[in-house]
Amino acid sequence: MEAELQSLEDRIKTLAMLCRQLRDENQSLHAEIAVLRADKARLSEKIEVATQRIEAMLASLPAGEPV
Repeated sequence: MEAELQSLEDRIKTLAMLCRQLRDENQSLHAEIAVLRADKARLSEKIEVATQRIEAMLASLPAGEPV
């Protein structure tokens, strides 16, 4: 009986440690996601600005002669 209780205690400790590790990893991943979302938003804005500039340059080009 004592051995069974010790085994159960060991398993519970292992499970608690695993839960802590997974919680820490989850928090880390959430932080990483926040950073990546901010980067994505920043890059999307840069793409939008570049697209607008290109469209403005194309609009300012003289019309070509018909072929």
